[in-house]
Amino acid sequence: MTPLYGHDDAVAAFRAALDAGRLHHAWLIAGAEGIGKALFADKAALRVLAQGAGPLHGTGLDVPDDHPAARLAAAGSHPDLMRLERLTKDGGTELARSISVDQVRGLQRLFATTSSLSPWRVVVIDSIDDLERNAANALLKNLEEPPPSTVFLLVSHAPERLLPTIRSRCRVLRLAPLGHDVMASALRAALPDADEAEIAGLVAVGEGAPGRAIAYRGLDIDSLDRAMRALVEEGDPTNAKRAALASALSGKAAQPRYEAFLARTPSLIAAMAKQRRGPALAEALALWERASGLAGSARRLSLDVQSTVFELGGMLAALAHEGERRAA
Repeated sequence: MTPLYGHDDAVAAFRAALDAGRLHHAWLIAGAEGIGKALFADKAALRVLAQGAGPLHGTGLDVPDDHPAARLAAAGSHPDLMRLERLTKDGGTELARSISVDQVRGLQRLFATTSSLSPWRVVVIDSIDDLERNAANALLKNLEEPPPSTVFLLVSHAPERLLPTIRSRCRVLRLAPLGHDVMASALRAALPDADEAEIAGLVAVGEGAPGRAIAYRGLDIDSLDRAMRALVEEGDPTNAKRAALASALSGKAAQPRYEAFLARTPSLIAAMAKQRRGPALAEALALWERASGLAGSARRLSLDVQSTVFELGGMLAALAHEGERRAA
């Protein structure tokens, strides 16, 4: 399995609970997209199943590739493991908007039988943010009355948007952004053909999330950042900058850069908020909340690209107006 870089504190916390026999029934694994949450969940799931089957040495969450549990999990045939994620539509490549209630109800097949190869059964949901409302309610019933010897590992990019009743039944593990050196090591391992200059550039734009950095490869993120910063620094009184950016990010070929824009706009607003105080800080935080909500909805609901970019661009331009008011 792919190595997990960083997150030593989260690994230690999970191993301590597992080794002491005090494993909580539901773990909410939170953090930025691309930071390694799904990999953490998959490794934790495998460690639980393998360690439950018999003595297992080693530190961290690693399980030898030749372990029977590892071979079954890699083949997608471990009888005590289920993984829920968005399915493709009609056998194509496009993903469904959400994880359906039928998928969650399908977990009953796992719960209806006793575990096969260890005392444990494990459910990984990547991500719980993708559950449709009925699916979230169905999952809540399982969290409220958890099946015996079952562990839920729930990946979340935005835990604050989950049902409070779901959050309250989980132990939260927050994965922090990777430091510069660990991030560079992760990228070198994932991109052996990249030179040091490219690695350095990806470290800079990845913001501690190697998955995000890899997704940005080849997207000319520097020019996207320049366009966004121009809105922040100069405003957009004629709407020309927003219109140009909306046009550039529309169309199927521009989809990866549009996704990057959705991710980077709230981050840029958050960075600018840190430089403000008083009313200007409050206004920037309100913009961040609006931008985060719109960016998340744009992905889930497939909102119109040009309208979304134009509106988010307006939020970036509003930061320039705040700066002008502060200087006045």
